Amino acid sequence: MILYGFPLSPFVRKVLIAIKEKGIEARMVPSNPNQPDEAFLRASPFRKIPAIEDGDFRLADSTAIVAYLDAKFPEPALIPAEPEARGRAVWFEEVVDTILIPAGAPIVVNRFLKPVIFKTEGDEEAARAGEEAILKPLDYLESVLSTGGWLAGDYSVGDLSLASSAKTLGYAGWTIDADRHPSLANWYARVCDRPAWQLAAEQEAAVFASLGG
Repeated sequence: MILYGFPLSPFVRKVLIAIKEKGIEARMVPSNPNQPDEAFLRASPFRKIPAIEDGDFRLADSTAIVAYLDAKFPEPALIPAEPEARGRAVWFEEVVDTILIPAGAPIVVNRFLKPVIFKTEGDEEAARAGEEAILKPLDYLESVLSTGGWLAGDYSVGDLSLASSAKTLGYAGWTIDADRHPSLANWYARVCDRPAWQLAAEQEAAVFASLGG
């Protein structure tokens, strides 16, 4: 299997972690949607990352890919079978992908991408606004995790999505405020202890280093 994408993306990382959780052999090919090659475009005609190539099968979008992987490689399950747990797992993935990540994007753009990657000045006011904007979804997720455990019962795609987002924000120097969000901080520490997470982090670091990061 080939995974196309850039490791900084929380969406690419979500799929990479799913691959590691399931023990799938896969090769990551760093891919820039703004400078796509033909192989990437065959897998992702609308230039979305991540994309995969699994034999003759190609697919883009992290949610679609995790659904495919969970069907083809069912153990361990990342999308629960029980109806309520399945709905909650997908809901939490949606909260992160469509609410938390867009709200926090100015933090990453202005404190990491612009100054570190593009060597331009970031907008600190926009970054601070991003920090304020992510508090509402983080407060909500804190309330869900206040009893411990994972977001939807067992470790699931919702946890993958949230942890992937937190790691991307970490590139910009952001960390979970353990005073305001103690359950989130504890949850993230448990995620980081998972062997699959550590394998994905090692591969991400190697890819990033090879690109001069």
